[in-house]
Amino acid sequence: MRNCSRPRFSTIRNQDEATRKRPMSKITSVKAIPMSDPVPLERQHRNDLGTKVKSDATLIVLETDDGLKGLGASLGNPEVVAALVEFDLGPAVIGEDPLFSELIWEKMYNGSRWKPALERGNSQPQDGRRGVTVEAISGVDLAVWDVKAQILGVPIYQALGAVRDNVRGYGSGGWAPGDEAEAEMAGYAAKGFDAVKMRVVGGDGFSLKNAERRIAAARRGIGPDVELMLDAHGAFAVSTAIQLAKMMEKYDVAWFEEPISPDDHAGLGYIRKATTTPIATGEREFTRFDFQSLFDNQACDIAQPDIARAGGYTEIRRISALASARGVRVAPHAWGMGVLFAASIHVAMSTPNCHILEVSQGYMPMMNDLFNEPYDIRPNGRVYAPPPPGLGFTLRDDALERFKYVPGPEYVF
Repeated sequence: MRNCSRPRFSTIRNQDEATRKRPMSKITSVKAIPMSDPVPLERQHRNDLGTKVKSDATLIVLETDDGLKGLGASLGNPEVVAALVEFDLGPAVIGEDPLFSELIWEKMYNGSRWKPALERGNSQPQDGRRGVTVEAISGVDLAVWDVKAQILGVPIYQALGAVRDNVRGYGSGGWAPGDEAEAEMAGYAAKGFDAVKMRVVGGDGFSLKNAERRIAAARRGIGPDVELMLDAHGAFAVSTAIQLAKMMEKYDVAWFEEPISPDDHAGLGYIRKATTTPIATGEREFTRFDFQSLFDNQACDIAQPDIARAGGYTEIRRISALASARGVRVAPHAWGMGVLFAASIHVAMSTPNCHILEVSQGYMPMMNDLFNEPYDIRPNGRVYAPPPPGLGFTLRDDALERFKYVPGPEYVF
């Protein structure tokens, strides 16, 4: 998996010596830049969320007094994220050393009570540390780790603790109606992916009959040896989700994702007990405390934290450890702008119980055209880690102008 020919131990020794001698870096600025990626009319698709008209994200740019620059990304309403970073989170991290990433996270999460929280050894989160606030914390944390890894002279996944340098990718998309799902999923498999994902609700709307028709078509298209996953975006009631999960059993579905609202952890537990189809969820959960509730309810077989929502690298490490203790695998949700996907690569490379990584097959220029460097996705569908220190990717010169923020919703009915 990794190149063992280089003098790893002497390199690490030299890096350690350099780190001991370096002057402390200080964070001097944190900026949040709202961004949008409009979808041309001919590329818009419809599913249970509505018709996709654009994608939004917030780029986080963190700078230090020694000239380093870190990149992060946040989900959530970009205007709200920008306000949180400017007036709340940014002032909390200015002046801090990026190597103290755990301290910085605790300052952002606990707010004014960060000192007693650390002295007493228990979380004392400031009011509102859920939802978009945690999404903003996530983006700042990503940027902190980018700079931290640059200081250490290694890629982020090695700063986190590397377990591999490549991972299986799966082709994710699947909106085609009816029998057209056969060719769509076959196309993903033809790119080399040995696992693919489609939406339960396609362009032809939902009924149990429509869903089974599309699933059967997808299975015909990919054959028996390619894994098939289904994503419901939390659209169904428990009773309908159980019917779907039982139907999926005969099609050897690798997981049924977000069958019901992510708010109903007990309901997810009921569904999981009623079927042999594995249940996946987690992309809309915030912090390890939400995931602890999922695991307590035995609600999933696969946890899917989103790096730009769940709390960044710092918190996903904790979430993944909790999952491992419960025998739950991790498959990061990685749908969004390029910084989010690049960060998810580093998560996959540093998480022992991560077995696969999402690779979007949708119309996503803000993911695929954001950086000067291409992603290293091989013909066999495996995703490889970037070798440069830090995130390993740099923004194109025209990125901020090309993806200028456009107010309004991402989906419309």
